[in-house]
Amino acid sequence: MPSFDLSAVNERLRDEYQFVNDLREEIARVVVGQQYMIDRLLIGLLARGHVLLEGVPGLAKTLTVSALAQAIGTSFQRIQFTPDLLPADLIGTLIYNQKEGDFSIKKGPIFSNLILADEVNRSPAKVQSALLEAMQERQVTISDSTFPLEEPFLVLATQNPIEQEGTYPLPEAQVDRFMLKILVSYPSREDELEIMRRMAQTGPPPKVRQVVAPERILDARRVLNDLYIDERVEQYIVDLVMATREPASYGTPELQRLISFGASPRATINMNLAGRAHAFLQQRAYVTPEDIRSIAPDVLRHRIVPSYEAEAEEVTSDDLVEQVMETVEVP
Repeated sequence: MPSFDLSAVNERLRDEYQFVNDLREEIARVVVGQQYMIDRLLIGLLARGHVLLEGVPGLAKTLTVSALAQAIGTSFQRIQFTPDLLPADLIGTLIYNQKEGDFSIKKGPIFSNLILADEVNRSPAKVQSALLEAMQERQVTISDSTFPLEEPFLVLATQNPIEQEGTYPLPEAQVDRFMLKILVSYPSREDELEIMRRMAQTGPPPKVRQVVAPERILDARRVLNDLYIDERVEQYIVDLVMATREPASYGTPELQRLISFGASPRATINMNLAGRAHAFLQQRAYVTPEDIRSIAPDVLRHRIVPSYEAEAEEVTSDDLVEQVMETVEVP
């Protein structure tokens, strides 16, 4: 393993971290509270990971994503997913030019830096699947032409957990491409009071200013690669993921009947990247087991498929993740 120069990485981290506070302060001008959601969106942005936001309507999911895009000065598209949406509405299509007698390509809204897929589970699988290539390969194919997507590129999708009428479950292949699944909760009493005081106005809401150049995000991503992660922490990540596939090997055979499918190798990769991003936000040049424990539920909850027995016993994937984390020894 190459030698690790802690002081050099710390210096680079301090330089690149400066934009984080500016970004948080600017978003806080329009979004009250929701620090957990904002930090997880920053982790996704830093670690090149798409984020799935789940929460009831009215919790500022759309507002937060829009504010983030404006604060970093990137192009932003909000796509409202509906049952009649077509893949071409998302990625684009070929248009016949009668005057020229040939076809031209009309690019869709997916060709932006930040994509808000609003209520993504309201469209059928063929539309949801149109996102797969963009999310994984960061490119889009229209007819026989392939177009790379400009970095930073991030898909932030929302879904409503309480309304199931007219919705379609997300394909497992697509769910697995989200680095994090965040459960957005109600604000606290103090935040609720501040929201009322700030938003119960007839005038226009405050505008978000650009405080960070997109290039700063790309520079910060390069620092992430140099953060130190000890071999024991790497082993801990692998153990957490393996414990979702082979619970009996980790002393919890009772979980075997409750888990139909464990987490995929993407969980291992994403837990490493998200752990580095979490350490970056804590202004640390190294990753600790606590970084991993902090982001593990967000990385794992959508990758564990509970069995029919688990559903019958009302055991959720979050319950299973919690049991796995209690089982695996922390280094």
